[in-house]
Amino acid sequence: MKIFVYTFLIVIFIQPITAQTKVDSLKNEILQMKLEVQEIQLGLKSGQKRFQSGVLVSALGYSVTIAGGLMLGRENDQLGQGLLVAGGLTGLTGTFLLVDSFNFLSGKKKRKKKIP
Repeated sequence: MKIFVYTFLIVIFIQPITAQTKVDSLKNEILQMKLEVQEIQLGLKSGQKRFQSGVLVSALGYSVTIAGGLMLGRENDQLGQGLLVAGGLTGLTGTFLLVDSFNFLSGKKKRKKKIP
Protein backbone atom coordinates (compact mmCIF):
# COMPACT_ATOMS: atom_id res chain seq x y z
CA MET A 1 0.00 0.00 0.00
CA LYS A 2 2.93 2.32 0.76
CA ILE A 3 4.24 1.86 -2.79
CA PHE A 4 0.88 2.92 -4.19
CA VAL A 5 0.83 6.06 -2.01
CA TYR A 6 4.42 6.95 -2.94
CA THR A 7 3.69 6.45 -6.61
CA PHE A 8 0.60 8.62 -6.35
CA LEU A 9 2.56 11.39 -4.60
CA ILE A 10 5.34 11.26 -7.18
CA VAL A 11 2.79 11.56 -10.01
CA ILE A 12 1.16 14.53 -8.27
CA PHE A 13 4.52 16.32 -7.96
CA ILE A 14 5.70 15.51 -11.50
CA GLN A 15 2.49 16.65 -13.18
CA PRO A 16 3.04 20.42 -12.55
CA ILE A 17 6.61 20.13 -13.78
CA THR A 18 5.54 18.59 -17.09
CA ALA A 19 2.75 21.16 -17.41
CA GLN A 20 5.29 23.93 -16.87
CA THR A 21 7.58 22.56 -19.59
CA LYS A 22 4.63 22.47 -22.00
CA VAL A 23 3.85 26.10 -21.19
CA ASP A 24 7.50 27.06 -21.66
CA SER A 25 7.71 25.33 -25.02
CA LEU A 26 4.49 27.04 -26.09
CA LYS A 27 5.91 30.41 -25.07
CA ASN A 28 9.08 29.69 -27.04
CA GLU A 29 7.07 28.84 -30.15
CA ILE A 30 5.03 32.04 -29.81
CA LEU A 31 8.21 34.10 -29.49
CA GLN A 32 9.69 32.40 -32.56
CA MET A 33 6.53 33.16 -34.53
CA LYS A 34 6.68 36.81 -33.46
CA LEU A 35 10.28 37.03 -34.65
CA GLU A 36 9.35 35.47 -38.00
CA VAL A 37 6.47 37.92 -38.46
CA GLN A 38 8.76 40.86 -37.66
CA GLU A 39 11.30 39.55 -40.18
CA ILE A 40 8.60 39.28 -42.85
CA GLN A 41 7.39 42.81 -42.13
CA LEU A 42 10.94 44.12 -42.38
CA GLY A 43 11.35 42.34 -45.71
CA LEU A 44 8.12 43.84 -46.99
CA LYS A 45 9.19 47.35 -46.04
CA SER A 46 12.63 47.03 -47.59
CA GLY A 47 11.34 45.39 -50.78
CA GLN A 48 8.43 47.79 -51.29
CA LYS A 49 10.50 50.69 -52.61
CA ARG A 50 12.47 48.50 -54.99
CA PHE A 51 9.24 46.87 -56.22
CA GLN A 52 7.58 50.22 -56.87
CA SER A 53 10.60 51.59 -58.71
CA GLY A 54 10.79 48.38 -60.76
CA VAL A 55 7.17 48.73 -61.81
CA LEU A 56 7.70 52.36 -62.78
CA VAL A 57 10.93 51.74 -64.72
CA SER A 58 9.59 48.71 -66.59
CA ALA A 59 6.31 50.46 -67.48
CA LEU A 60 8.24 53.46 -68.76
CA GLY A 61 10.67 51.28 -70.71
CA TYR A 62 8.02 49.19 -72.39
CA SER A 63 6.00 52.31 -73.20
CA VAL A 64 9.05 53.75 -74.97
CA THR A 65 9.45 50.42 -76.79
CA ILE A 66 5.87 50.60 -78.04
CA ALA A 67 6.35 54.21 -79.17
CA GLY A 68 9.52 53.19 -81.01
CA GLY A 69 7.70 50.32 -82.69
CA LEU A 70 5.00 52.66 -83.91
CA MET A 71 7.63 54.93 -85.49
CA LEU A 72 9.16 52.15 -87.58
CA GLY A 73 8.58 52.34 -91.34
CA ARG A 74 7.83 56.05 -91.31
CA GLU A 75 9.83 59.27 -91.54
CA ASN A 76 11.54 58.76 -88.18
CA ASP A 77 12.68 55.19 -88.75
CA GLN A 78 16.10 55.74 -87.15
CA LEU A 79 14.54 57.32 -84.07
CA GLY A 80 12.10 54.41 -83.83
CA GLN A 81 14.94 51.89 -83.86
CA GLY A 82 16.77 53.81 -81.14
CA LEU A 83 13.62 53.99 -79.03
CA LEU A 84 13.11 50.25 -79.45
CA VAL A 85 16.58 49.49 -78.13
CA ALA A 86 16.53 52.06 -75.34
CA GLY A 87 13.01 51.13 -74.25
CA GLY A 88 13.82 47.42 -74.31
CA LEU A 89 16.89 47.88 -72.14
CA THR A 90 14.99 50.14 -69.74
CA GLY A 91 12.15 47.62 -69.54
CA LEU A 92 14.55 44.78 -68.83
CA THR A 93 16.20 46.83 -66.10
CA GLY A 94 12.81 47.47 -64.51
CA THR A 95 11.94 43.79 -64.74
CA PHE A 96 15.22 42.92 -63.03
CA LEU A 97 14.35 45.34 -60.20
CA LEU A 98 10.94 43.70 -59.86
CA VAL A 99 12.36 40.20 -59.65
CA ASP A 100 15.10 41.32 -57.29
CA SER A 101 12.56 42.87 -54.93
CA PHE A 102 11.13 39.41 -54.23
CA ASN A 103 14.44 38.42 -52.63
CA PHE A 104 13.56 40.74 -49.76
CA LEU A 105 10.34 38.83 -49.21
CA SER A 106 11.98 35.45 -49.11
CA GLY A 107 14.71 36.65 -46.78
CA LYS A 108 17.49 35.44 -49.03
CA LYS A 109 20.60 37.52 -48.86
CA LYS A 110 22.97 37.80 -51.76
CA ARG A 111 26.25 36.29 -50.80
CA LYS A 112 29.43 37.25 -52.53
CA LYS A 113 31.54 34.27 -53.41
CA LYS A 114 35.03 34.45 -52.07
CA ILE A 115 37.75 33.77 -54.54
CA PRO A 116 40.30 31.35 -53.04
